[in-house]
Amino acid sequence: MKVELISKLSDIDKNDWNNLNTYNHPFTSYDFLNSLEVSKSVHSSTGWNPQHIIIKNTNQEIIGVSPNYLKMHSYGEYIFDHSWANAFENAGGQYYPKLICAIPFTPATGPRIMINPENIDHKKIFDLIIKTYELIVRDNKLSSAHINFTTDDFNKRLQNDNWIKRTGLQFHWHNNNYKTFGDFLNELKSSKRKAIRNERKKIKNTNLVIEKLTGEQLNNEIWDSFYNFYLNTVDKKWGGAYLTKEFFYLLNDTMKNDILLIIAKQDEKVVAGALNFISKNTLYGRNWGSIVNIPFLHFELCYYQAIEYAIEKKIKIVEAGAQGHHKIQRGYIAKPTYSNHFVLNDSFAKAVKNFTRLEEIEINKQIKFINTENSPYTNI
Repeated sequence: MKVELISKLSDIDKNDWNNLNTYNHPFTSYDFLNSLEVSKSVHSSTGWNPQHIIIKNTNQEIIGVSPNYLKMHSYGEYIFDHSWANAFENAGGQYYPKLICAIPFTPATGPRIMINPENIDHKKIFDLIIKTYELIVRDNKLSSAHINFTTDDFNKRLQNDNWIKRTGLQFHWHNNNYKTFGDFLNELKSSKRKAIRNERKKIKNTNLVIEKLTGEQLNNEIWDSFYNFYLNTVDKKWGGAYLTKEFFYLLNDTMKNDILLIIAKQDEKVVAGALNFISKNTLYGRNWGSIVNIPFLHFELCYYQAIEYAIEKKIKIVEAGAQGHHKIQRGYIAKPTYSNHFVLNDSFAKAVKNFTRLEEIEINKQIKFINTENSPYTNI
């Protein structure tokens, strides 16, 4: 087997990459990752330098891939290691650049090492990619390598003491084979059910018209509006506008059938929108924005409309992004997320391991409390 690093996804054939994305995960698709690069949302100027790992066999066929970046900061990751960077640099080290296997600006669990599951050398390819991460760090004297939002299957395969597993927390909605939104409400505690009905009633009493758009219903004019909402949200949160308008145009050209855009219109003008990506079993809520200040509109577009769509399409899970304890009272429950970290300096690795051990204990306590004593459901 041969290892190659490529600095542009377009250096390889689209089908060679997608043939290994066997779960058809939208965020590890060639089109999504390549759109980030072509639009310069991911670029050396934004602190993301693509260094994708490609494994080839003796016939020069691509048999394993891993999205990988040399990173000059810790923004846009949603696995927060700023305190690690500060501690390491205060001790005289240089934390950046670091190596990171992740989907830029996307806090969603999914495959990070992609191999055809029927390949008899699956374990060898997996181990070679992990070893490659370690070698890149060692050979270039980097501080660390990070693999973010890993699956349970990945965590089980990574039987390597050099890597430190970290536990995080998100809130997901689960479809209990509901036939209607009312069926979902009936499983909530009465106070939560009443609050949701009141919130939705106030939206219905406005002059807003809400539409769910996908496929050929999407066009660049809609994305022009949505991009303004995106910038408006970024301004309110004092964040950085990572994504360029061209990124959304490219998504429209290549992934429109994997997108659900929920919009609100006022007097025929689009005034708010929530962007979701569709997979077989999960609806992924990503960006949202509005140019009007209407109470509860965020909850309606990002949560209730997404839940209605998932029920209608029999989608099992709605993931609405990172953080947000306000999601609990709207039917979301706490779920652990995972990342894995290779730290070159032994002393610092020991400190990180101790930190993540204590952090995991606290997060597991939070998950238990949220899903039992603070659960929005009556059957807990």
